[in-house]
Amino acid sequence: MNISFDSALGIHEKALGFRAQRAEVLANNMANADTPNYKARDLDFASVLAQQAAKSSGSGSGNSGLKTTNSRHIAAEGVPMGDAALAYRIPTAPSIDQNTVDAQVEQANYAENSVAFQASFTLLNSKFKGLVSALRGE
Repeated sequence: MNISFDSALGIHEKALGFRAQRAEVLANNMANADTPNYKARDLDFASVLAQQAAKSSGSGSGNSGLKTTNSRHIAAEGVPMGDAALAYRIPTAPSIDQNTVDAQVEQANYAENSVAFQASFTLLNSKFKGLVSALRGE
């Protein structure tokens, strides 16, 4: 009997990865808050997760991963973090140096993402506990 983690965990495993990558993008925005001409970016979590859910259910429209142009390239599976997945944030106020990072907005988004990451992690933890219980016959 084979155990399929994809069917047991569903999209929650990928959601945890997306949350971690969004945290990286938001941290990068905060680190560049004083960089002239820096444009804040964000990962649209809902659309990327919906795309992955459609892909995993078989109704997706193609591969969202990277293409390999040489047989010696390593296949990159996982999160589509190319330019299509990242969007520029619309600034709320103009700045003299053309930087679109608003530190308070970035911090709030980072905190919200952190809470969502913890929720996803807790959900995955409970799923693993359920799988362990089933394997032990409890």
